[in-house]
Amino acid sequence: MADGNARGDDPTDRSELHELRARVAALESGRPGPPRHHVRSFVAAVLIVIGCVLAPLSVIAAWAADQIDDTDRYVATVAPLASDPAVQDAVANRATDALMAHIDLPALLADLAPHDRPGLQQALGGRLGDALEGAVRSFVHDQARKIAASDAFKTVWTDANRQIHSSLDKALTGSGGGAVQLNNDSVTLDIGPLVDRVKQRLVDSGMTVAERIPSVHTDFTLVRSDEIGKVKTYVRLLQLAGNWLPVLAVLLIAAGVLLSVRRRRALVAGCLGVAFAVGVLGIGLRVFRALYLDRLPADVSPAAAGAVYSALTHFLVTSVRMVVALGVVIALGAWLSGPGRHAGLVRHLWASGIGAVRGTADRAGLRTGPVGPFVRRRRTWITWILVLLSLLVYLLWSYPTGWVVVGIALCLLFLLAVVEFLAADPSTGEAATVRTPP
Repeated sequence: MADGNARGDDPTDRSELHELRARVAALESGRPGPPRHHVRSFVAAVLIVIGCVLAPLSVIAAWAADQIDDTDRYVATVAPLASDPAVQDAVANRATDALMAHIDLPALLADLAPHDRPGLQQALGGRLGDALEGAVRSFVHDQARKIAASDAFKTVWTDANRQIHSSLDKALTGSGGGAVQLNNDSVTLDIGPLVDRVKQRLVDSGMTVAERIPSVHTDFTLVRSDEIGKVKTYVRLLQLAGNWLPVLAVLLIAAGVLLSVRRRRALVAGCLGVAFAVGVLGIGLRVFRALYLDRLPADVSPAAAGAVYSALTHFLVTSVRMVVALGVVIALGAWLSGPGRHAGLVRHLWASGIGAVRGTADRAGLRTGPVGPFVRRRRTWITWILVLLSLLVYLLWSYPTGWVVVGIALCLLFLLAVVEFLAADPSTGEAATVRTPP
């Protein structure tokens, strides 16, 4: 009996009893809590879902704003089209049709001076009989194709697009003017300057009658679709949203993460949701390209239209890949830094591997001097500084791509490995304990 009283009066037993009573009291007082947590989690989930839905719209809005506000960005988008063979062929065909419409073949022979006839006959390959029309068209097309493939055309194309950059607003939103015009269901570009150069080339080649052709303004179709009239309204709204829509999407996801009970899990879910939503946009661009090319009119070159579509959406596709890569990288980093069993196993393998390398280096005679102890003491601070520097590099990069994001992540991973290597305990050959950041 005395032994029982002694055990009952043991301080350890009394401490455990008080702890159990405190837990029961906490559970009883916390009964009203779960409903509040459910509401809080629901609101957080709604905010994250809205942010994920706005993510692809944000990418399109940023792309539209860049194409309209940044002249260099726009020129970099359309400049490669001048070197595309399909576009050059389509431009040459359009210029040939425009010139042939103003060339009167009977008058060409009737008004031809005798001393000009041998030069014209030589230029047309000796064909001045029944095959005259085909010979003239072939000759005009050859000259137009040479002009379209020349460096002079590339320069004219680039300079003209730089000068008329303000008219891109016409193409995307239906307002403004210039060489780029929106006519009902198509976006067209006036290639009159190219036609003038072809005319001069014809004169220089012996077809002096081409001097009588008046100034010809003909359009080269950049984009044609029955839905342009409808799409331009939505593009206009996204263009007005500009870079504010991406900020709103990020703020909504951040608010949802901060409001959620399990923030790390919410961050992983939000980042993966953004990557998935924007990835769907990328797939949609590919599908829309196929549908767009299938519905082109017969007089539009599918190869040229495909080249124009790819050029106009190049930076949009680049942005899609960048956002997907960024979302996956952040989600992976948040998961690896969490308390999960698999994440802990990965961190343990990481630390053990680096610790083994450090042990081998120490046995080989490597000495870090005061650097090792300093890094060991300031390891957490150094880790956060490296993460913030990586974030700063990403934010200061003008137009980051998916590969830029992956490259920054790999550089950060390498620097963290160096920190882990320096912070390893040389006496045990094991890396410092990997701590989970809050």
